[in-house]
Amino acid sequence: MKISRYVGLARAALLPVLLLLSTFSTATAAPSASAAAGGYALIFGTVWSADNHPVYGVHIKVRRANEKKFRWEATSDHRGEFGIRLPAAKADYILVPDVKMPNGQPAPTQAIHVDEDERVDIGVHLAP
Repeated sequence: MKISRYVGLARAALLPVLLLLSTFSTATAAPSASAAAGGYALIFGTVWSADNHPVYGVHIKVRRANEKKFRWEATSDHRGEFGIRLPAAKADYILVPDVKMPNGQPAPTQAIHVDEDERVDIGVHLAP
């Protein structure tokens, strides 16, 4: 008989706490619906060699188009594939594979545009 009385007291004490927490959670506003839901944008790609074979172990760097610092990195797997999660927001990005190019040629770069939480599929082709 005493156990059920204590359970009733615990439920009565828990109710005001839950109401208070629900009030605070609805009062705070999120910047975007996809960011509040934990959304993200995804860049998924494959690195190809000059003879159209997937390349393993290529280091990929990504930065925002208006910044100089690379903020995201990935490495291609045995199928030449990589994936990078980015914040869910409308933005432009620059993708650069970290490879040594012959004769001082610049590494191939790709401009990528992302709208909110979407997936962008790309192919990175390395020059001969």
